This record gives sequence, C-alpha cells and structure tokens, in this order.
Amino acid sequence: MSCFLNSLRRIGCGLVLSGLVAPAAWAGGQPPKYALSDLPPGLLENAHAVVREYEETLLVKSVGRTVQTVRRAATILDENGKHWAGELVSYDQLNTVNYLRGAVYDANGRLIRQLKASDVKDYSLADGFSLATDTRGRLADLSQPNYPYTVEFEYEVTSDNPLFYSSWHPQAGEQVAVEHASFRVITPAELPLRYQERHLPSGSAVVRGKQGTLDVYQWQVANLAALEQEPAGPPLEELVPAVLTAPSAFEVQGHRGALTSWQTLGQWNYDLNAGRDMLPADVKARIAALVKDVPDERARIRRVYEYLQANTRYISIQLGLGGWQTFPASAVSATGYGDCKALTNYCMALLKAADVTAYCALVRADEADIRTEFPSNQFNHVVLCVPLKAAKADTVWLECTSQNEAFGYMGSFTGNRHALLLTPSGGKIVRTPRYGATENRRERRADLYLDAQGTATVSVQTVRTGQEQDDQSQLLHGLSPADQKKRIAESLPLPNFSITKFNLAPDRRVALPAVVETLGLTLPNFAPPSGKRAFLTPNLLSRLPALAPPVGERRADIWLDHAFSHADTVRIHVPAGFQAETLPPPVQLITAFGTYSSQIQTLPDGTLQYVRRLHMPRTRFPRTDYPAYVEFRRKISAADKTQLVLLKNEA
Repeated sequence: MSCFLNSLRRIGCGLVLSGLVAPAAWAGGQPPKYALSDLPPGLLENAHAVVREYEETLLVKSVGRTVQTVRRAATILDENGKHWAGELVSYDQLNTVNYLRGAVYDANGRLIRQLKASDVKDYSLADGFSLATDTRGRLADLSQPNYPYTVEFEYEVTSDNPLFYSSWHPQAGEQVAVEHASFRVITPAELPLRYQERHLPSGSAVVRGKQGTLDVYQWQVANLAALEQEPAGPPLEELVPAVLTAPSAFEVQGHRGALTSWQTLGQWNYDLNAGRDMLPADVKARIAALVKDVPDERARIRRVYEYLQANTRYISIQLGLGGWQTFPASAVSATGYGDCKALTNYCMALLKAADVTAYCALVRADEADIRTEFPSNQFNHVVLCVPLKAAKADTVWLECTSQNEAFGYMGSFTGNRHALLLTPSGGKIVRTPRYGATENRRERRADLYLDAQGTATVSVQTVRTGQEQDDQSQLLHGLSPADQKKRIAESLPLPNFSITKFNLAPDRRVALPAVVETLGLTLPNFAPPSGKRAFLTPNLLSRLPALAPPVGERRADIWLDHAFSHADTVRIHVPAGFQAETLPPPVQLITAFGTYSSQIQTLPDGTLQYVRRLHMPRTRFPRTDYPAYVEFRRKISAADKTQLVLLKNEA
C-alpha cells in the first residue's frame, strides 16, 4: 500500500563517516585492530555486537549535491549479532556509490581477509510490486563461522538528492553497544545546517568550528551500553542518542526549494505537482454523470472513491524525481494504474470534476509519527484530504492505493498521526483521523455446550471494528477461505481443538469498517471430570498475560499506544446432573491505565454466563508507575485464569 517518496534516499544501515582509512592500511602486516581484549567489560553485557568505531561525515558541496562517507567497525559476539557483518549501500539515478571497502579481523584483532570486488554483489532493490524502479544495492557480507570477530566497512556516496540529509543513529538496534561514534557535517556558511539533538549523553552536544570557509558541526558519543526495548515501553528510537539534520535550501533536478518551515516544504511539493490534475473530457463527463443526482457532498465523494477503487490499481513507480512528482491524472486515466502520488492526484482530479475540492497530504505510513517540531522530509506516503463544505469541522480522508479499504478509513496504517497538507499557499500540519477505544472494539459472544465426559462444543461470533479489524480485513482480501481458516486457527490460544465451522465476512451495516468472524469449535477434554467435580476456565479466547516484574531501574515511560475496548460474553451450558459448586467473586479494576471487570452469574434457565470487559486508553505514564501497571496486569491475568468448579449431583 505504501510508496517511498524518497526513492530510497539513504544507504545501508544509515551509518556514515569521516576520516577514511587509506587503501594501504588494508594491506597485511598491519598491527592488530579491534581486539576483543581492548573492549571495556561493561560493553559486553547484554550485547550481541559492539560498534567499535562509527564515523560519518556529510559534506554539503552545494544546494544540489552532498557527499556522504562512512566507516563502521563492529565486533560480532554471537549468531544474534550476525546481521552486523554485512553492509548494503543503495544507489539510483540521484545517488552514486564511489567506493565500498571492507575487512574482517579475528578476536585478537588480526586481519583475516579483505573485501574483494568479487565479494560485492549488485542487486536490484525492486520491491516486487513496482512497475519501474532504478534503485539498486551493493551488498558486502563478511560473516564468519566462528565468533567473535570484527568487520570494518567504509563507503562513499555522492547524492544529487539533498532534500534528505543524514540522520545520525549511532546505536541503531537492541542489544548493541557502542564504543565510539562521531558525526560531522561540513557545509557552506550560506547553507546553514538545521539539526535536532535527541537523547544525547551529557557533554555530547554539537561542537561548532570552521574548515577554511566552511562551517563544521560535530558530535561524538562513547561507551554506550547495550539496551533492550522494555515491556509496554516506547520504541528504542525514543531512548537512544540521535541527531536529525535537514537542509535550509535544496535543489533536486533543477527544482529548487526551501526547508525552513512546513509551509515551504509543502509549497515545493505543491508547485512540483501543480497542473498535473487535468482529465480527458470524456472522464470529466463520466464523473459529472455519476454524481449529477447526488446532492449530498459526502455521498458524491463516496461515489467517486468507489469509481477510483473499481478502475485503478496500485503499482509503485520510482525513477529519479518520480519519488515526489506524480504522473499526470490523464496518464492514470489511460493506464488504470499509478503509485500513491499518482492515484491520490487522480482521485483529487476526479473529485474536482464532481465539484469537490480536495488536497494531497504527505504522511509517514506504518511507522512512528513524524516529529512536528522539526520540519523536514519525514514522509513515505500520500493520502487525500477532503474538507467538507457543509461542515467546517468535518473532513473525509481517503486511502487511494487500496481497492478494498473502507470509505473514509485510515486505520493503523495512516491514522492517529500528523500529515502535511499540500495547498496553494504551502504546507500545513494537520491530524489524520483518531481511533480510540470507542472505535477500536472487539465484541465476542460464545455458547459453550459441555457433555458429561468433558468435551465441549462451542459456537463463537466475534465482531471487530476500527483498528481491531485491520488484521482480519487483510486476511479477508488477501487469502483464500482455507488460508483464512488456517491463520485464524494459528491465533487461537487453545491447546487442543478442531474447527467445525468457519466464516469471515465484512459487516457493512456500521459506519466504521467491521469484520465478523464465526467459528464452530470442538474442544476434547476441555473439562474432564475428576471424581465428582469438573474444572473449566470460562475465559476461552481473551486472556491477557501478566508482565514480568521490573529488574533493576526502568528506563522508559509506559507507552500504551493502542487504545481498544473488548467485551466477551460466554454462556456455559452444563451437562445434566452438574451445577456450579461455587461462583468466583466478581472482579472490578478501575485505574488510570484502564478498566477491567469480570463476573459469572447463573441465569434463570441454569445456564452460567461469564461477562468480561476491558477498556484501555491510548496514553503515556512515567516510568515510576511501572510497578503499579505490572500489578494491574497481574490482577487481570489472575482473573482471566479463574476456574469454575462444577459439582455432580449425587442423585
């Protein structure tokens, strides 16, 4: 669904350098380098690899050209760190690889071998759904059979795509320590660097200097211990050091722009695509006829969107400036395909023919939200924003690359984040639709029939809405019924069962997209009698696991990024001659983290009914609240495991 506006802008792991090793230094006979014994012992703790040296330099040659150089040495300690033994450097029309070198050393720092030209493989980096892409990669792999060992790579890339400057992430992964890393940007005074420092250790802030007439910005870090992402914590990028950079002015293939604000970035994108929304006369006439008897604006938008879905398909096209400049709407009309920019621009043109004004919007899809405080090109996708004339506060958002997405729904792919609206007066930061616990619902009803031998047959219907249905919706449109059934079976938290009935279908009766899942299950030995009693757990499919208690001091905040509301009702039809010996007491938890309740009651007909509710907001709490959150989860887990005891009557 996504497309990459940057035409694969950067290189490999995103690691870049200064102070290149001269070719002669790769020759044999050199003194040992990167011996394991030279490492501070603390850097080995909880690490699969240690970055020994990571140097990156970005040289800004002009408003239209940059040169990036990288040297990276990493000691791989075990199999889990093996991915650090390779380097992938990508290139395309706008990026040229000047060289790629490498060497590998044993644990004592002795040279094992150097990278040869024949070791470097050149690959197309086509993604499998692109019609045309010029992106390729040079891949070097120096992995060894025995651990530990150290690899060293260096490369240089000249880029005619200065819309993207390097972003420095010296600790680019979990369980990776860093011995030393540095980042340097050298730029003409008339092209001042824009940058944002994040989570830098004390004393690591920028050091400004001069190199002749050029301005130099430099950062360094050392002895960073390996980290792991903590349970219920934010992504690791929220914790590790980083420096984000961006140009103040740039030029791509003759198209010059400023990047001093979101307004100027949006203006460049808007101007680049202006005038590409012209449609053939017959298409405009077709759209006019399609909506002529539809006075309601939202209904007209829906008609046009359904026309788009029925007559186009998504194919990515990434060639040079094509990462940002769309194909004309007339081309999409003629061929029936386009990438996210082209299909969104085409839908905007169709709506214009229906007398509806819409705007393209840049968004970072399927990833963390952009950093709104640092204007820069952080986007990888385009969607359509349609402000309604009749309701100033109402807006329709359209995902134009999908033939199946529900009208007006963004989901987890592009919902709950910011977007850059492209208007004639420049860019404006806006929010895409928010989906909270009210929208993200899962409601499940089950009838369980237990026989005297303890075998259960169950009928289950689950209705999911909003982001709770995103995964099932993908199954619905991407897999055969047999494969859908297999995937659902793999997700059921039951030790022994067979599926006797299965159906997955959309529910079009509700405003939000919804999917209904219907199951028939047989559960052998679900509650086998033990003497006069039988034991069963009423919570069949919705058990929430407990969290491990904190070990040592927690580093990160509690980050609950997915809001949802779950409701379960299970009716238990006990076999003749059995009744509940005692009913577990009801449980009710009301906390800032969320609310939970569960209760078992006997209905007038003797059926036992289990009702469970869990409501979780999207929110954040300080790390000092983690023990309380662990206790909240522990109580939920204990309640979810509560057993019901059935007693056989003597009579």
